[in-house]
Amino acid sequence: MYTKLNIKPLYDRVIIESVLVENKTTTGIIIPDSAKVRPQEGIIVAIGPGKKNQNMLVKVGDKVLYSKYSGTEIIYNNKEYLIMKESDILAII
Repeated sequence: MYTKLNIKPLYDRVIIESVLVENKTTTGIIIPDSAKVRPQEGIIVAIGPGKKNQNMLVKVGDKVLYSKYSGTEIIYNNKEYLIMKESDILAII
């Protein structure tokens, strides 16, 4: 599941905890760290209040797909998170 954070993003920003990617294929081949692809799926752990006169479409706990190179990586309590604009989210799963 996801971890609740004490960080409050500003405006239309969200904080996402990436879903771990398997390091083994279905056939049993182990993928080295250098060949892993950055995950594009995660769970929202915090959201901002939204822009003026515009509510946020996502909520905490939503599982989402986001753009491949979007967001800024942050480390909080020894865990990695992504902080990005809501517009970088492509879909709610």
